[in-house]
Formats: sequence, C-alpha cells, structure tokens
Amino acid sequence: MELGEGIDTQRIAMVIEFDGRTFHGWQRQDNALTVQGVLEAALSEIEGCRRVTVASGRTDTGVHAEAMLVHADISKLRWQRSARAYTQGLNRLLPEGVVVVGVCAVEGDFHARFSCLERRYRYQIWNRSTHSVLAARRHWWMPRALDIKAMQQAAEYIIGKHDFGVFQASRCQAHSAVREVRYIAVRQQGWEISIDIHADGFLYHMVRNVVGNLVQVGTGKWDADYIAELMQKRDRAIGAATAPAQGLYFSDALYPSFSARELIGKETN
Repeated sequence: MELGEGIDTQRIAMVIEFDGRTFHGWQRQDNALTVQGVLEAALSEIEGCRRVTVASGRTDTGVHAEAMLVHADISKLRWQRSARAYTQGLNRLLPEGVVVVGVCAVEGDFHARFSCLERRYRYQIWNRSTHSVLAARRHWWMPRALDIKAMQQAAEYIIGKHDFGVFQASRCQAHSAVREVRYIAVRQQGWEISIDIHADGFLYHMVRNVVGNLVQVGTGKWDADYIAELMQKRDRAIGAATAPAQGLYFSDALYPSFSARELIGKETN
C-alpha cells in the first residue's frame, strides 16, 4: 500500500543525528544497515505502508551527522494529532546510533536535496603524539605537529567557484566537478583541530580529499601555494591520500527560511 491513495498527506522535515560507525552510510542498501534504511523502516511501521525519505546529502560508511535534514510524506491526520508524539514514537523504533532531534511541517513542494542552498561539513583531527581512546573513532589521529596558519593559508585557495576535479574520487558520478566553496576555516582548540567547509554542494569524497591535502601542508611537506597548483592541474593522481571517514561530520544544511540546526529541539506542526 502506498500512502496518498485517498489519504491526506503532510510533508515533514526531520533533522537527524547519527553515529557513522554503526551504519554503512546514508543510502539504503539491500544487504547492509544504513541510516536511510532504518529511518524508512521506522516511518513505514508507524504509517502502516512503505515510506520513502530524501536527504539533504549523502554520507559514506563511518561518516557522522549532527544535523542532516530529511523530508518524508506522512499521514496528515496522524501528524496533526501531536508532532511530539509522532517524533517520540519514531525515535522509539529507531536503533541505537541514530535519533531524530528536530521536526517540523513544510510545504508540499519542499525538497531536502533540491531546496538546499548550502551544505556544511566539519572534519576533526586529534593532533597529539599519543592517540586518544575517547576520540579515536571520531577523529583522525595525526601524531605529527600541524601548522594551522599554513593550512588556513592553503585553504584560502579553495574558496570560490572552481573545478574541484583534483578532490574528486574516481567513483564520483557527478556530471560536473564545478562547485562553489563559500567558507573554510581551520581552527585548533587543545589537541583538537577542526576544519569547517561550506559549499553549495560537494563531490564524492571531496571534503576528505581537501583535508588530506591540507594536512600535507600542515606537516610541511607542501607549501601552501601548492594547493593552487594542484587545483589548476586537476589531476587527482598527484594529490594526497583521502582522509579517513571517522573524522567527518555533516554539520548543517541551509534553506531559504531556516537551517537544519535551527530545527534541533523543535517539534512543530
């Protein structure tokens, strides 16, 4: 049975948080546990029919999310009874490692992917000579000291609208490598280095490849302006290795009237 056959529907936007260690990425797969798979299973159990979700972005195995926005169409009557009860019921059905942290009603033409104006990621590095048992699966451990100033200088070359083919994984299916990076910042607090990057969209493994190349600058292997040279050559083969997945977080998604993070803690009809 498909929802919508004689039933009034309501499109909702959900903000989800998940631990990437638990799942084989976002996108549903027949033989693997994924975030989309468990979320659709929970929605379908509540609705009594198959439910499909659409996300603002996709994440690979091991990548985390603090505020990924997802839309779905559900029973309007059930939703209007209580948004809070609907959210609580959904979370009770979800497995450990994923939770809906905010939800609101949206217009029927709202689309989590196509209405999204900007996506934001953060990458975390543990920069200490010894590893951390607490941060090990949520950071990339880098025992060599990193020059934050040089990394930020190199990052400036990435800002703007460019062909980012040098940071594109070989399995990327995008028709064009042109994207607009609007913001990138490298900061350090204690042993933790965070790299925030905002763009209109990202290529497959783009953030992890950016980080891998910036770390080469941070260790002193490359000068900061070598990043500009890499981007001009557009040759992935001469770039650095891809940074590991466990340090990457989908941190926010921006829309014309709200952001995913702004919905955290809200349950509104």
